[in-house]
Amino acid sequence: MDIIAIAVAVLVLPIYYLVLRYNLHMFQLNGYKNGEHVTWMKKNHRKQLILWALLLIGVAGLFFPNLIVWIAAVVLLLICGRYYLYLKKTNQKKKLVLTNRVKRQIITDLLLTAIGAVLGVLFYSNLILPAILLIMTACQGWLLLLVNLLNRPAEMLVNQHFINDAKRKLLEVEGLKIIGVTGSYGKTSVKYYLQTLLQGHYNVLITPESYNTPMGVVKTIRESLKSTHEIFVCEMGARHVGDIREICDIVHPHHGIITSIGPQHLETFFNMDNIINTKFELADALPSEGLLFLNGDNEYISGHCDPYPNQIFYRSTSNGEGYSASGIKLSQMGTEFVVNAPNGESESFQMRLVGAHNVINVVGAIAVANTLGIPLKELKVPVRRIQPVAHRLQMLERGNVTIIDDAYNSNPVGSKAAVETLKMFDGLRILVTPGMVELGEKEAEYNHKFGTYAASCCDYVLLIGKEHTKPIYEGLMEKGYSKERCLTYDTLEEALAYAYTIKEDGHKFILLENDLPDNY
Repeated sequence: MDIIAIAVAVLVLPIYYLVLRYNLHMFQLNGYKNGEHVTWMKKNHRKQLILWALLLIGVAGLFFPNLIVWIAAVVLLLICGRYYLYLKKTNQKKKLVLTNRVKRQIITDLLLTAIGAVLGVLFYSNLILPAILLIMTACQGWLLLLVNLLNRPAEMLVNQHFINDAKRKLLEVEGLKIIGVTGSYGKTSVKYYLQTLLQGHYNVLITPESYNTPMGVVKTIRESLKSTHEIFVCEMGARHVGDIREICDIVHPHHGIITSIGPQHLETFFNMDNIINTKFELADALPSEGLLFLNGDNEYISGHCDPYPNQIFYRSTSNGEGYSASGIKLSQMGTEFVVNAPNGESESFQMRLVGAHNVINVVGAIAVANTLGIPLKELKVPVRRIQPVAHRLQMLERGNVTIIDDAYNSNPVGSKAAVETLKMFDGLRILVTPGMVELGEKEAEYNHKFGTYAASCCDYVLLIGKEHTKPIYEGLMEKGYSKERCLTYDTLEEALAYAYTIKEDGHKFILLENDLPDNY
């Protein structure tokens, strides 16, 4: 019996690793926040039902360690190993990053497991060692919550050290101008557009990729800021009230841009008032002489900005104050438009990007660059050089097929703009989408609306995941959309494979709208 128990204990170790790795990956995607991870575990409990069976076998081994229990444990462990290898293979959109924080969590997790195993062996019997390991493996999702609580004091000290170091580096760069960029959507795009427009006149640092959390900003400053930098464009993201204020307390921005505000991350914000107030935390943090650039086309922004001085509106249409765009023309080569400045100056521009919301984002970047002293005429060439940001209406040519990749974190406003952009192309228009997430109780309602306005814009709609996309399907049917042209698939690969087989005249345009993250 001892040999069998030892064999089970050895077999459980690689399974322990796979289960820990998967749950740690999900915990990282949930921002290391216990509340969000608990919500995720409740919503996705079916994904790990096998752990309940593993827990029952572990408890049985604790009280009735016998041959039948250990044989059942071996069979279950083999199934569990195969399943978590599958999850490891499929969860590749944003891989687990082995940061120092993750390493500390792994060490604490292993210590807790080791303590439990040693105490069990010392005070009971070595026969229950595999049972303890089985129980600890099955409880990884919950054990990580305890690990996070135990590590919190140390993590706070480490983070504060890094924050203080970042603040010191910022103060050492004389004359550095810091521009904060926030919004429910468009902030990453505007950040990159600003870099393109400013870099011919200034030495510019931006937060890379989607680094928009306090520690992501701190990492950028500590690793990339140099004494020669003149402008730091800092993207500021938020999932909770106070998140923008926390970043502002670190970098102290001189100027700010609020790109757009809309229903996003409602699972953590709960209502639109919280979202609006959080985005305007950037405006609250600006000095009195600072410049605040606001999207005047956005109803949530225009209805909230009265108390703030030094506003500079930018708009996608010509009516209203500030910078505006007119004469917007779309082609397969991109978009042409005219920018009208508050001083009466105007200039025509051409860019590779498509979509009305891209026009408003570029106008916002032009407004900032022009206000910082770059004439509109000198911005014509930089605007032509603007590259699409990956997965944000990025056009990819594939022979007689154009992929319009808008797979990054779709939202109600962005998804509507995307299908309306698709409608403007002359050819066969195909929408591929799994729908939108992180919209709380209104998720089904917003996906239903998505279906209603997609109905008039798409020749085919290919849905990914029957259950989650059911509201989109119902919205399509409400508008009388053809059932034969609305199909559902289990994976993106299956949907794309079918899209390529559709034989109809004309150039084919395939819009990829949203790509669910691994924790969905």
